[in-house]
Amino acid sequence: MEDKILIDKIINHDHQAFKELVDKYSSLVINTCKSFVHDLDDAQDIAQDVFIEIYQSIHKFREEAKISTWLYRISVNKSLNFIRKRKKNILFKSIEQFFLNSEKEEIDILASNSQNADAEIDNEERKKILYKAIESLTYNQKIAFTLNKFEDISYKEIAEIMDLSLSSVESLIHRAKINLQKKLINYYKKNIY
Repeated sequence: MEDKILIDKIINHDHQAFKELVDKYSSLVINTCKSFVHDLDDAQDIAQDVFIEIYQSIHKFREEAKISTWLYRISVNKSLNFIRKRKKNILFKSIEQFFLNSEKEEIDILASNSQNADAEIDNEERKKILYKAIESLTYNQKIAFTLNKFEDISYKEIAEIMDLSLSSVESLIHRAKINLQKKLINYYKKNIY
């Protein structure tokens, strides 16, 4: 069923239409939340909150936007609120591979699968350094970077989700990459080479 029809039916309290919307978009919402909280159980809990909010505020939906854009926005906000409330560090998926592949000529830290404990300790230390660097990004840089690199969302759609101009999103992601590179380059040069 088309999203517009689903929304109209949900506004008229059609529970089957709401179930259909949940079935259609639950993977998108859970994966988005998981990108921020890095825990499937927490992501599923947040997704429930997202769909409760959707149901309660469906009448506020602006039909000029896509429902997926609205879902992304609510998912991001709920995930960030969850993190703040629990005072947890944001744990993103390991982005070492992404970061390193895009900056290969600068640093090469792709560690081979090691069979000794020292290498595992080193990998854990690198992850902690990486997570700390990501934590140091500005609020908007973290959101834009995560949506683009982990959710594979286009700059245009990120602009809609974040209610920013396209050039602002491009700038945020560019600055996030530069800031991560600056924070990580010295550590990796010193500890890897």
